[in-house]
Amino acid sequence: MNAGQDARSAAGKAGNSPALTIVARIGFAGSGLMHLLMGYLAIRIARHHGGESDQSGAFAEMAKLPGGLILVWISVVGLAALALWLLLQAGLGIGSSSKKRWARSLVSFGKAVAYAALAATALALALRHPTDSTASAQQASGTILSLPGGQALLIAVGLTTAGIGGYFIYKGARKKFREDISLPAGRAGKAVDLMGMAGYIAKGVAIVTLGILFVVAAVKVDPNDASGLDGALKALAALPLGEAILTLIGAGLIAFGLYSFARAKLARL
Repeated sequence: MNAGQDARSAAGKAGNSPALTIVARIGFAGSGLMHLLMGYLAIRIARHHGGESDQSGAFAEMAKLPGGLILVWISVVGLAALALWLLLQAGLGIGSSSKKRWARSLVSFGKAVAYAALAATALALALRHPTDSTASAQQASGTILSLPGGQALLIAVGLTTAGIGGYFIYKGARKKFREDISLPAGRAGKAVDLMGMAGYIAKGVAIVTLGILFVVAAVKVDPNDASGLDGALKALAALPLGEAILTLIGAGLIAFGLYSFARAKLARL
């Protein structure tokens, strides 16, 4: 057995660890609660009640619940474990000649980065150092624009972000999320199917909007036009019929949260 096979074998054994998979399922549940709160905050913003509808705002709302700080810490552990599990899954494709396996590895790696970022956001809140997604996005955009070829690079970031959002919309519309779960039969399966479809599409629309704002910031050479997810949702609210659009997005994020709770139990790990 060569070094690559040894690495895949070790990663496979770690990825199949019962303890790790249980905590990873807790990560899906933590993500579910976060999306429920994001949806609630988005609807509040649509009704002009203010607040931040991004991940940091959701974790801040979570902390206000009875035993909320404990929930935040549980989310930190679960999301970090989920990120680790996905990294191990990505590692299973290393050294393989299969193009499909490499594609799965890249997708798993991307998801691992996303869940690690969510864990970091929750950790910052748990340690009483909450982050501001809009300020972070503007700072990152300013840094990119200051680089040689920064304008083109920021456009690429925006287009990549919009592409990820487009993939979420595609995944929801074509029900590709079924590949991630063991869908139950009957009404329960239909409910999970509907929540997954609505949730992925709504989240995709929000991420596409975020990508567009990065492109706008690059074209105008003004990092202040960039924004985090909270700013993207507020930009949607400023459109004609924006209140209705943002309310639908909020309902979709709530659906994604409910789907994530179902995925915590049904995910193929």
